[in-house]
Amino acid sequence: MGSEITSEKIEKYIDITTRALEKVVIAVPEASTLRRNAEDFLNMARSYHSDAMHFKASGDIVNAFACINYAHGWLDAGARLGFFDVGGDSILFTLGG
Repeated sequence: MGSEITSEKIEKYIDITTRALEKVVIAVPEASTLRRNAEDFLNMARSYHSDAMHFKASGDIVNAFACINYAHGWLDAGARLGFFDVGGDSILFTLGG
């Protein structure tokens, strides 16, 4: 059944989020009051990505799946808010239409 959390599914989502993290560039100027928000969004994404890797290595694929989805959610939100320059990539990111 397609609704199961499998090791393959975890690998797929970790790969997507890893590629997204590598692409993100903070777009908010350092002098802007929003710069700290952009940095917080990126730090949250990195932290959840790291947690996903830890849970995956521990064999806890349910929490790995939850964490990798949270990580990508922070990236998507940052991209939609204009905190991140993602080069218009609508494959790795959910951009506004």
